[in-house]
Amino acid sequence: MGLRSFFRNRRTGSDDTTFAAAAAEDSAGPEPLTPAQLAELQTAWVALAKAAKDSGVGDVHACSRNGRPWQDNPAAVRSLAATLRHLREEGTTPTPSKDD
Repeated sequence: MGLRSFFRNRRTGSDDTTFAAAAAEDSAGPEPLTPAQLAELQTAWVALAKAAKDSGVGDVHACSRNGRPWQDNPAAVRSLAATLRHLREEGTTPTPSKDD
């Protein structure tokens, strides 16, 4: 088998239906959060705000890997807060760049 045959895009019928199902799921949008999930998210944001204030961070920029906004994921928000607390404990708080 040569390289050209290895890199050819071969589609089967099942791939087309899988793609159609994924596209339909994406077009529906994310499911709304339940009241319990909203409360958990709000608690995570309070923890992040406190960690950011304590560590001297003025702004946070992050991106998601799974296509959903990290801002809507309580685990991601708590993880970022934990990272900021860890940086403060180590005494390695971020310093502004020269461009800021």
